[in-house]
Amino acid sequence: MTEQDSTLEWYVAHTYSGYENKVKANLEKAVENNSMQHLIQEIVVPVEEVDEIKNGKRRRVLHKLYPGYVLVRMLMTDESWYLVRNTRGVTGFVGPGSKPIALTEAEVQNMVGGGHLVPARIDFDVGEIVRILSGPLENFTGTVEEVDQARLKVRVCVSMFGRNTPVELEYDQIVRA
Repeated sequence: MTEQDSTLEWYVAHTYSGYENKVKANLEKAVENNSMQHLIQEIVVPVEEVDEIKNGKRRRVLHKLYPGYVLVRMLMTDESWYLVRNTRGVTGFVGPGSKPIALTEAEVQNMVGGGHLVPARIDFDVGEIVRILSGPLENFTGTVEEVDQARLKVRVCVSMFGRNTPVELEYDQIVRA
């Protein structure tokens, strides 16, 4: 690897899945220890904030957008390539053979700039038995018939007076029975 030019570019390092944050920490430490801040300036694990609803409780969590990948903004030289490539947890760069390919600005904006937005993830499945927490049918149990992720609604079939009645509910109105 020779110094291509004097501009910093984004590259993608492949890591063991689940080790992205560890690789980021190890790489930042290695850059500091080797005084290579001029060659490797930024290390990013792309994440998104997602609302998860579990057991009727909504909470905000971070999800990795690209498990197994870390973005590195660096000047590609033999020295910087070697440091990243030999960081514990890194399996290589994305690109043909051992030649890393830089990302375009549009690709970086898509990956880091919030190109993916997921409003909520719900953990109910069709056929699951649930209990209603609020509303006129509070404490009734029923079976999930349909899950509408886009509208954050669930259709539950409730048995009343020997008849099955479908009811549309919000996700936070039900909990597993």
